[in-house]
Amino acid sequence: MESNKRPENMERITTPALAEAFIAQQVTEIQAQVGDKKVLLALSGGVDSSVVAALLIKAVGKQLVCVHVNHGLLRKGEPEQVVKVFRDEMDANLVYVDAVDRFLDKLAGVAEPEQKRKIIGAEFIRVFEEEARKQEGIQFLAQGTIYPDILESGPVKAHHNVGGLPEDLQFELVEPLKFLFKDEVRVVGKALGLPDGMVYRQPFPGPGLGVRCLGAITRDRLEAVRESDAILREEFAKNGLEGKVWQYFTIVPDFKSVGVRDNKRADEWPVIIRAVNTKDAMTATVEDVPFALLQHITKRITSEVSGVNRVCYDLTPKPTGTIEWE
Repeated sequence: MESNKRPENMERITTPALAEAFIAQQVTEIQAQVGDKKVLLALSGGVDSSVVAALLIKAVGKQLVCVHVNHGLLRKGEPEQVVKVFRDEMDANLVYVDAVDRFLDKLAGVAEPEQKRKIIGAEFIRVFEEEARKQEGIQFLAQGTIYPDILESGPVKAHHNVGGLPEDLQFELVEPLKFLFKDEVRVVGKALGLPDGMVYRQPFPGPGLGVRCLGAITRDRLEAVRESDAILREEFAKNGLEGKVWQYFTIVPDFKSVGVRDNKRADEWPVIIRAVNTKDAMTATVEDVPFALLQHITKRITSEVSGVNRVCYDLTPKPTGTIEWE
């Protein structure tokens, strides 16, 4: 059985030279593993899957079939952006799958976080199996698994790349980044020639907004997460925080608080803002966002996002809190 432990003598990838050596090694290993068969890749557009895509294109070229699944849990405008970048600009062999209703129907009424993750992970594999049947020679599934996914999968939570895979998986896995930390993945991405906007794009969980719409997912609360997140990202970009803060997003819990709107009682959701900095995703500190900016963001969210009357800021570092809430 293949070990999931990072080799003790593996040097951390901190320079272009070390990245080039890693790329050369992975290209050789991928070619040996895959041969003349086709590989299916779950392409989210995040840095991990993008670097895997670039590695596989370098190793096996058109044998790679990239599948972008719109599961309804992506950020505002994200499916359109992924198609534009990868199909139009990178000339990838990209298959776009609209599976919004399929995923949200399966998640309806499911509140337990681990169950949500496993449903999303298993449904992803089912989608890939269906796409594989439309292709010839697909025997491998590539994933953007990185080392923190493996380390956290047991004691903390199941990642869609690790603990969320169904037991009857029909593919052999290709995971060239499985021993890298996030900062190393970015160095490799730069060495592969990926644009900065892709390499330094902030991380996004595999289950997407499904782990930020806490509890049982509803379409209206999911939309509140999506719209509030878009406002937060817009304001951080305007105020010079886009490249300074490692990850920032909003969360909408499954409860309401009393408020006042149009001089009437309004029972609506709170939005929680999370903004953290980290180098390896194993620990994280909270960004000291200017209070005036938080006030401005609060005003925008409570006036522009339907069903929201309150905004809170999460001050908890990792540990004791994880970066995500679920």
